[in-house]
Amino acid sequence: MSMSASMRKKGWTRKQKRLAVIAGLGLVLALATTLVLVALRDQIVFFYSPSDVISREVAAGQPIRLGGLVKDGSWVRDGQNNSFVVTDGANDIAARYVGILPDLFREGQGVVAEGSLGPDGQFQASNVLAKHDENYVPKEVVEALKASGEWRPEAGQ
Repeated sequence: MSMSASMRKKGWTRKQKRLAVIAGLGLVLALATTLVLVALRDQIVFFYSPSDVISREVAAGQPIRLGGLVKDGSWVRDGQNNSFVVTDGANDIAARYVGILPDLFREGQGVVAEGSLGPDGQFQASNVLAKHDENYVPKEVVEALKASGEWRPEAGQ
């Protein structure tokens, strides 16, 4: 016996059938959304602060985005080889990048670097994004700096 035949036999109206189909589709959509969000829960974050990387024990080689401030006095250039330290005020992570850094890259400024941790714990950046103006600092960095007592709103950081 088909589904519609059993529905007719039980006295289902067209409106009830339509509502049952819509409810079923809504349930399937909710389940699919939940599965996607659970699978991507760690990738939804735009970037991790150094404290997040340490507390979550991010595995070496796992691609992530590291965000924070370039620590004053930490940037060393040797041709296209760059090394610098990313900080959130509470923790620091050393980073390396081979290539030309953006013009806005400076010590004490916000930065988001894409890459992964090396086996030595140093961050190997494959791409570096600098802040776009003197007043911009990512919200997550501001929160981390406020939590560590390093927030200086008069300097935009």
